[in-house]
Amino acid sequence: MRASTKLRRLIEGDDVIVAPGCYDGLSARLVEGTGFPAVYVSGGAMARSTGIPDMGLLSPSEIAARLAQIVDAIGIPAIADMDTGFGNALNARHAIRAFERAGVAGFHIEDQTFPKRCGHYDGKSIVSIDEFCQKIRAIKDASRDPDTVIIARTDAIAVEGFDAAIERMHAYLEAGADVAFVEAPTTEAEIEAIAQRLPGPKLINMFLGAKTPLLSVGRLAEIGYKIVIIPSDTQRAAIKAMQRALEMIKRDGHSSAMADDMASFQDREALVNTAHFIEIDQRYSSD
Repeated sequence: MRASTKLRRLIEGDDVIVAPGCYDGLSARLVEGTGFPAVYVSGGAMARSTGIPDMGLLSPSEIAARLAQIVDAIGIPAIADMDTGFGNALNARHAIRAFERAGVAGFHIEDQTFPKRCGHYDGKSIVSIDEFCQKIRAIKDASRDPDTVIIARTDAIAVEGFDAAIERMHAYLEAGADVAFVEAPTTEAEIEAIAQRLPGPKLINMFLGAKTPLLSVGRLAEIGYKIVIIPSDTQRAAIKAMQRALEMIKRDGHSSAMADDMASFQDREALVNTAHFIEIDQRYSSD
């Protein structure tokens, strides 16, 4: 079964899809190993993993290559971040072909101008409704997988206001998007209103320190959300852990003081399935 078909069946099911963020094959395998049904490939976390901010600086080819590595490492569906489509409708058509070749199950595309900014940064700008609807139509026409899930994201709350964001999202759904993603609501009342005023499945972005208040998965299900992404909490936790390890190494010359907070050598090798690769190597050895 294609990953896109798996994701559609999850969306049609009864449970909320919680998709923690990843940014490489290792973090994706950790998400899968913890038992989540899907993973969210955070464009911001991917950018930061290369040492740059979430400002649309990675090229589509760099992103597609990373997506292919992630998809190859896991068996659960991956939801990707297509930013703005990396330009106009022609760029978006090119991007969907690359994303589908990489094997992603679905993706969100946003109505910011290119290059974009993190949805919780200030100073964002957005394109016209008509321009973004045409981009959605171009993507649908170029897609070769009928089950690829297209998630439309609007950043209009911070630019044009809440009602304008809802108006935009109705237009995006009519243009062919499968899932609605209204970015950065700032109150629980806005979170509820989004679910009430938009048809079909809704996605919400939940992460610590954002403009959006944190709600439990149970509460979000009650309100009417189907997909919950947590883009960068895993990366932020990893940053803190690496800083601690480096501090120990600088102080002591080794990291034994935080051994209880580190994966063992054996656990690390199990995570990347080393024994399986050794078995394959031996199976095809010429000796």
